[in-house]
Amino acid sequence: MGDIEDAEMMGGVADGFERLWTPHRMAYIKGAEDRSGARPVDGCQLCAKDPADDRANLILARGEHCYAILNLFPYNPGHLMICPYRHVAWYTDLMDAERDEMGAMTQRAIVVLRRVSGAKGFNTGMNQGATGGAGIAEHVHQHVVPRWVGDSNFLPIIAKTKAMPELLDDTWRRVSDAWRVA
Repeated sequence: MGDIEDAEMMGGVADGFERLWTPHRMAYIKGAEDRSGARPVDGCQLCAKDPADDRANLILARGEHCYAILNLFPYNPGHLMICPYRHVAWYTDLMDAERDEMGAMTQRAIVVLRRVSGAKGFNTGMNQGATGGAGIAEHVHQHVVPRWVGDSNFLPIIAKTKAMPELLDDTWRRVSDAWRVA
């Protein structure tokens, strides 16, 4: 049965909307364990990345001061983040070497993503502090989101749901392979 029939059967008032259920997002909402099943170090999801299993942790590449990781809850396929290893909340508190490597890795991410996905544009940026919209405010990170003409449709607007055409593991394989040769 659909949502409308279910609501009416349970004595509720139907609102006329169908639902596309995405229960996997509840882990993000509740701040639950990460994909590996291990609790993040000190509660920070961006600090708990064991270098022994980069694929399981969605890590694409590592530098001296920063690493590139696929976003577990992407806006588009290939949505990744550049994160310093050091636990620091504010961009203004980064050491020069961290800031410079974050910029260089952001450039490389755009080159790689254009090559593997044919992206026609990008959104790059970081939200600073919880009030600024940061989902993980205690660990600064730079978002790199590939964009294509027509990549947004009605789902995010009316249903707060994003239909993803590619699995994270498939994205990880394509982007990490291309990163090594970029």
